[in-house]
Amino acid sequence: MIRILELEAKILSEGQVFPGEILKVGSFLNQQIDVGFLMKMGEEIARLYKDSGVTKILTVEASGIAVAFAAAVKLQVPMVFAKKHQSLNLSPDLLKSSVFSFTHKKTYDIVVSREYISPDDVVLIVDDFLAKGNALIGLIELVEQAGAKVAGAAIAIEKGFQNGGEMIRKRGIRVESLAIIDSMTDDSITFRH
Repeated sequence: MIRILELEAKILSEGQVFPGEILKVGSFLNQQIDVGFLMKMGEEIARLYKDSGVTKILTVEASGIAVAFAAAVKLQVPMVFAKKHQSLNLSPDLLKSSVFSFTHKKTYDIVVSREYISPDDVVLIVDDFLAKGNALIGLIELVEQAGAKVAGAAIAIEKGFQNGGEMIRKRGIRVESLAIIDSMTDDSITFRH
């Protein structure tokens, strides 16, 4: 099961911790992609949510796309991603929410054309990281604006010490994280089991 051992080992061997509680996993997850490993993550997400009636997967650009794609392949459902910047080729009928990025220290308006999420959809939200929960809340708001149902959230790496996961779970939303970090210093990472 990828959920604990393999992902934790990969974080420990390839991840880098930077000041400000930043974990860089660019060598395998969100810049350079270890495709075989990513597909194992998608398989685990599909196993966790196989009985949830998921009809669509939603993420936010850009780092969440790879994990969401892998999950969509394994669940055999379409994947939608919220854009951080409006462009001329978007429908004027948009679902829209504001999200503060902990990593970039910037607020983004995330948008999805309303045509891509319908009231009949059961949406699984997938992302690479969960820290403060801001991106997840923004994505949940998009699903709610569409009148669709949130099946839950699947996260590659949750920073459990930053309480975003706890906040989302208290709202009654199922959150499944493949690895949960309880604490992180410049030279050590402790995982929750």
